[in-house]
Amino acid sequence: MLVKSLNRYRRHRRVRQKIEGSLQIPRLVVFRGLSHIHAQIVDDQGNRVLAAASDLKLKKQKQTKSEIAKEVGKLLATAALEKGVRACVFDRNGYQYHGRVQALAEGAREGGLQF
Repeated sequence: MLVKSLNRYRRHRRVRQKIEGSLQIPRLVVFRGLSHIHAQIVDDQGNRVLAAASDLKLKKQKQTKSEIAKEVGKLLATAALEKGVRACVFDRNGYQYHGRVQALAEGAREGGLQF
């Protein structure tokens, strides 16, 4: 398990060398836990979170984890649009762009975010 998390950390560090969020184009960060998924829109230059969403804010329904992730993406997009954020850079946080991470990205795009 240590090797798996260490590899994810290395991938994340490598990607973060290329990606930086600013106030004009902030960074959308995804955290995928075993049972929950969280997403934030971050301004790295100002060191602040502009918008955040997670499945803890959703009502519990019988859905798959991918469907829940898509709803979280839509929720994050609406919160971001209220703050005036239209475009962002997607930071998958070292996770593979597959499954729940991909569903969250698609939900955010459907909600109106561009990346």
